[in-house]
Amino acid sequence: MSGPEHQPAFGLSFDPRALTDLLAAPGDIRDLALAQIQDVVNAQRFGPKLLGELADYRKLYVDSRKAWRIVYAQRPAPPTSAHRTEIHVVAVRPRDRHEVYTVARKRLGITRRPTSALAHAARTSSPQLEARRALPKPGPPPSAVPGLPRPALLSTPKDRIL
Repeated sequence: MSGPEHQPAFGLSFDPRALTDLLAAPGDIRDLALAQIQDVVNAQRFGPKLLGELADYRKLYVDSRKAWRIVYAQRPAPPTSAHRTEIHVVAVRPRDRHEVYTVARKRLGITRRPTSALAHAARTSSPQLEARRALPKPGPPPSAVPGLPRPALLSTPKDRIL
């Protein structure tokens, strides 16, 4: 898709701090991140949508180990832009301890965070444990309950002693 006629599908903008993130990243990560961003701008790749407070944003896995992430949004471009939509990069950071998401929330002014995702996950109970508690305990076999008929014994004429 290269050539003089090729136009990117989207414009591109960076939070100034995300540009600093990119410049501060190790060289190999920086190169991979720029290639990933170029693929998004050319509409050749779209990262998965984020959840929760960052539901309007997407993420890209920069390296094969998925240790570095890019958080970005697709949003309307400024009126002076040649594009109607732009890709706005918010953060380029390591994923370790959710750093990239914490930084992205902070840069976007999202301050309401009652508990971290890890704390929330640790406090919830497993659905398997709930299902296990809901199962009734088995009772005694029917032959052990007084008043119920005992199962018939199967016997053949050879087995009878006369």
